[in-house]
Amino acid sequence: MDQGLIPRRYAKALYMVAAENKTDSLMYSRLNTLAEAFAAEPQLGKTMANPFISAADKSALLFTAAHTSAADAPELVRFFALLEENGRMAMVRDIALAYLGIYRREHRIFKVDVVSAAPMQPQTRERLESLIAAQIPDGTMEYSFSVDPGLLGGFTVSIDNQRLDASVKNELKQLRLKLLSNK
Repeated sequence: MDQGLIPRRYAKALYMVAAENKTDSLMYSRLNTLAEAFAAEPQLGKTMANPFISAADKSALLFTAAHTSAADAPELVRFFALLEENGRMAMVRDIALAYLGIYRREHRIFKVDVVSAAPMQPQTRERLESLIAAQIPDGTMEYSFSVDPGLLGGFTVSIDNQRLDASVKNELKQLRLKLLSNK
């Protein structure tokens, strides 16, 4: 997802400061937790955009969502103050996502989303992880596994912007297209 120019600029500045202070991985962890909170609770984004909620309340809410405190994250305190000062609090989710992208690129971390028709057995999961690791030997993988019965069987694997679809649903779709093209 493209977060836009402004969030990317803020994220890059935050990454540069965090890298300089050797807190980039800690910031990554906190912003990853924050991004997950935005995904789990859509109301959080509306709250950040609400002009009637004070900056202090928004910051407190963001610290809670990131599972940290102002005392533990002075860089975030300054960063949230900068966002508030510039009227950018509504962009905090997009900035967090952009930071995660920058950090992953710099550290060769690949986000791998696996969706299967049924829960994967541990040995199948391990085999799939080893096959993926063999394809990207100098990278680190962050796996996310989920179930979608609509696939009918098989699985899909998405690594950043690439997708492998080994589902029965896709096979049926391809067969249908082939039959239609032979008319």
